[in-house]
Amino acid sequence: MSEPTPSDTRPGAPRPGEAPLRRTPLHAQHVAAGGKLVPFAGWEMPVQYAGVIDEHRAVRRAAGLFDVSHMGEIRVRGAGAEAFLQHLTPNDVAKLPAGRAHYSGLLTERGTYVDDLLCYHLGDGDYLLVVNAANREADLAWVGERAEAWRAGGAEGPLEVIDVSDDYALLALQGPRALEILDPLTPADLSAIRYYGFATCRIGDQVPALVSRTGYTGEDGFELYVDPDHAPGLWEMLLAAGERAGLRPAGLGARDTLRLEAAMALYGHELDRETTPYEAGLGWMVQLDKGDFVGREALARQREDGIGRKLAGFEVEGRGIAREGYPVLVDGREVGRVTSGTWSPTFEKALGMAYVPPALAAPGTTIEIEVRGRRLPAETVELPFYRREKPS
Repeated sequence: MSEPTPSDTRPGAPRPGEAPLRRTPLHAQHVAAGGKLVPFAGWEMPVQYAGVIDEHRAVRRAAGLFDVSHMGEIRVRGAGAEAFLQHLTPNDVAKLPAGRAHYSGLLTERGTYVDDLLCYHLGDGDYLLVVNAANREADLAWVGERAEAWRAGGAEGPLEVIDVSDDYALLALQGPRALEILDPLTPADLSAIRYYGFATCRIGDQVPALVSRTGYTGEDGFELYVDPDHAPGLWEMLLAAGERAGLRPAGLGARDTLRLEAAMALYGHELDRETTPYEAGLGWMVQLDKGDFVGREALARQREDGIGRKLAGFEVEGRGIAREGYPVLVDGREVGRVTSGTWSPTFEKALGMAYVPPALAAPGTTIEIEVRGRRLPAETVELPFYRREKPS
């Protein structure tokens, strides 16, 4: 899922002719906490508070609280919803029970990404798609147009596609102490919620929430979908409850360094309309045996023929950071370009990902990254860079 890196953002007001920036329900909380607010995808969002490195390490060691209310939500419901989503997306919606979510995508007929998403099965014939903020309007149009074609094709059962993005604020509580912080605030047994499971419960005395054991940091944690009016109080409640445990507010800068260490794909970097799930290392979500879906023919052909490029991780040797777009070289010849790169606060070295020919993606391959005329030595490594320790 998509979040900005500090280099993706630009401070200041919108340029002449641009629409005013939107604000989440937590804007006042970000200002009060000293958050550095920057434009992202039409929103004014906190990129950091105390600093990206401090916030990153708080999430790895204790917990961080993120505002991701800018994400988009699309409700798909009706007797025809399951069959429609089974046709629209590559993962197997028919095997998704109520109370569970899965990772999937919107694909073109070429099998390339329109966007990646989470799909929640809320109940019989009722699903919630969570999409990237930058693609919110385009995704809604994409799903809506295909729903119209689905109905026109004589599909059985009613089908509704509704933009419910403004009905939700979204808070992400992430880190090894997230359960410890959140569990005392609700009568629900949060430890019973498995990864990618969710439950509807109350937080505190009066905040109804959809609590999902999901995240974008590589850590354990929860994402809380609540009414926007409840978001400021919940934000303050969580920070107070987690203060002694080391909980800190965290911005989108740390969210990006965390997801990169966990090798989680970012739309506009690792994923785009020229990239397929197989190339991105996400072929596990493509269920070719479930029947026809958008992009299936192209993906079946690619799996049979093989991919021409593969997402690889690398570590830079010595000083220097490989940023998005920098050329990847082997024997002086360009073989790919960096999709994401940063200095890792966990490993204290520069890491990155790039698409290269499959033979060059094997761990231990020597490569170079061209950085403003300099060539930095690097070596490919196994992904993800970071794996959290799971309880025994």
